[in-house]
Amino acid sequence: MTKIIKVNNLKKTLRYIRKNGIRRAYYAMRERVGTEILDDYTYKPLDVVTLQGQKKKGKAFSVKFSILVPAYETREEHLRAMLDSVLAQTYGNFELIIADASDSPRVEEVVKTYSDQRIMYRRLKLNAGISANTNQALMYATGDYAGLLDHDDALTPDALYEVAACIDRYDREDIQLQMIYSDEDKCDENQTRYFEVNRKPDFNIDLLLTNNYVCHFMVMKRQLMQELGFRSVCDGAQDYDLVLRAVSMMLGKDKLRTKKKEIPVAHIPRVLYHWRCHGQSTSENPGSKQYAYDAGKRALEDFLRSRGFKGTVSHMPHLGFYRIEYQPDLLSNRPDVAVVGGKLIDKKNKITGGLYTKEGTPLYQGLHKEYSGYMHRAVLQQEAEMVDIRCMKASMAAEGILEELIGLPYLQHAGTGRFDWRDCLKEDVDFLELSRKFCDKVREKGYRIVWDPMMTEKIEEIK
Repeated sequence: MTKIIKVNNLKKTLRYIRKNGIRRAYYAMRERVGTEILDDYTYKPLDVVTLQGQKKKGKAFSVKFSILVPAYETREEHLRAMLDSVLAQTYGNFELIIADASDSPRVEEVVKTYSDQRIMYRRLKLNAGISANTNQALMYATGDYAGLLDHDDALTPDALYEVAACIDRYDREDIQLQMIYSDEDKCDENQTRYFEVNRKPDFNIDLLLTNNYVCHFMVMKRQLMQELGFRSVCDGAQDYDLVLRAVSMMLGKDKLRTKKKEIPVAHIPRVLYHWRCHGQSTSENPGSKQYAYDAGKRALEDFLRSRGFKGTVSHMPHLGFYRIEYQPDLLSNRPDVAVVGGKLIDKKNKITGGLYTKEGTPLYQGLHKEYSGYMHRAVLQQEAEMVDIRCMKASMAAEGILEELIGLPYLQHAGTGRFDWRDCLKEDVDFLELSRKFCDKVREKGYRIVWDPMMTEKIEEIK
């Protein structure tokens, strides 16, 4: 396995050099090797007692799931692993809809060996593409929620139970969830090794506008998914396009926010999905589906148009990640955003602050400025709880909030347009405490705060 990893790394590095140049490739390779050395993730299956307990507790839930699987010439061992993973669910109120666009009878022959009445097999007359094929499966869905499962991937045994329990918790608060997603990991071809766990944040709209971090396992209200459908123009990124359009619908027509308003989306911080890696999969060979990343770019461009935002979308060095350049800038284009913050860099070119948790813990601290970080999030725009006032731009509304806190006029730096903290504040100011109070008040007013890692400030230490 070590030799295979090294060969894959070499192939990825060569592709990266051709696309981004030697300098960026050097830092990307160095970071990747270091990450693999530190990757000690192990997927730990739940014990039998816990699984049996879920079966009993799940009887109190009534939600029904429709699991949609578009299939095409799936290898028998992968198809059986997928089917077995669904039938092994501790929560059994589901239907598994397989839309088979294969030319051969291989998928049908395997499915026929299963007698479970919850499996619905449909042979498609034409392989019209992933979106059209998934729409065929969706047409037969009768569940309360529909979930997406690739034909060669697998669910963990507790996947549907955890989603049902999450839906039930929100129902008790009179909130009807429209979309739920979980953490995920990758597995090798034989599902004997698990790696690259993707621990996701709670819903973050600006992070979503950089890549489809929602990904697997995702379920959506069935009526919403059927209303939106999958678009063939976005084949390869059809799931991303669906999520973006669903979010746009949930946000509504009004671009302004006068108070904090959450949309009905929930994140389950558990690995519920195994993404299988093999030579033809995007997870193993990102370059194998360049069309998918171009489709993702189109989906983002459509989202901007639907919201009335003016900006251009470009590919980032790592495939599947995007950057939006707003016209003329983010603040003037997005009335929902009042503050844009950047990252602080020390004399050793390492991140020393800029983006913080609501408790004030710095994220990405100590990471070299050329590194992209865990899941490349250190180079991605994202909604923030707290940014540092020493590297930020503010809207007029946010300027007034800061002026009330410091008792002085808000001054802009002539060269950058950012808050001129050196001329406005004394050196003995507790910048983190002031940043926390400022950001808390901004969010209380209902505005978003966005962290943009392309905005940087050289500062040697954090007070």
